[in-house]
Amino acid sequence: MLDVSLLGTGGMMPLPYRWLTSLMLRYNGKSILIDCGEGTQIALREKGWSPKPIDIICFTHYHADHISGLPGMLLTMGNAERTEPLLLIGPKGLTRVVNALRVIAPELPFEVVCREITEAEQEISFDGFRIKAFKVSHSVLCYGYSMIVERGGRFDKDRALALQIPIKMWNRLQKGETVSEDGKVYTPDMVLGSPRKGLKVTYCTDSRPVDSIVANAAGSDLLILEGMYGEPDKLEKARENRHMTMYEAARIAKEARVPELWLTHYSPSLMHPEDYLKDVRKIFPSTIAARDGRTVELNFEADEA
Repeated sequence: MLDVSLLGTGGMMPLPYRWLTSLMLRYNGKSILIDCGEGTQIALREKGWSPKPIDIICFTHYHADHISGLPGMLLTMGNAERTEPLLLIGPKGLTRVVNALRVIAPELPFEVVCREITEAEQEISFDGFRIKAFKVSHSVLCYGYSMIVERGGRFDKDRALALQIPIKMWNRLQKGETVSEDGKVYTPDMVLGSPRKGLKVTYCTDSRPVDSIVANAAGSDLLILEGMYGEPDKLEKARENRHMTMYEAARIAKEARVPELWLTHYSPSLMHPEDYLKDVRKIFPSTIAARDGRTVELNFEADEA
């Protein structure tokens, strides 16, 4: 089960009815935040979730509406008596930017670890899932992210019994470990079927449409893209400022063949994004003009009997 909550959907500046864009994902006891603009803490509280258990914060880029909420978030975590290290992931320059922001949050009871992305595409593996960063096209260095939860093959009890594999080894084999005992080696492929479909969520804001978004969105159960502008006459402005329109986002979703698209990162001038959905859905019917706090629980496909 993967919980996905779009805490805020605004771009550039927070509004009384719209917090700045941030996304929270929760899987297997881990909490991952992507972007942390001003107001993210409040959006998190409105959702009823706590900032203390956040394990990882990823940043798409270092414009203020995506990172200015970090100092306050760190202080809140510290006041909650957090002691576990916090991992921050972002483009080159992350350490410099974080150190500058920490001038107002200098003393924390936990370690802040910065990991900078150095390649056009880069994966970081964790226990049970991977985060993949991919370079996009904005006015500054910017990345999109996919969170990928892999799912191994189904455990075959009958095969394990037929091969006389000790029961005490089953759990480790099921987790993908190779186990040795008394000169015998037992490998996961001896008891596991073919890998099953996992879960994948892809998130990208602040970019012109580029092939890397389509390629990395492919296979996603949910695609979250910026829909900065809905007004048909704003295409030139989107090009000038290196953003994308709702219609461009819809075309990406169509090309990537995802089941659902959530739009986010709206311009402050875009008061009612839903007003443009009729035309956007002509391109990609499964488009949602997301509002703050939109949440979904993604589950693995049921195994066939």
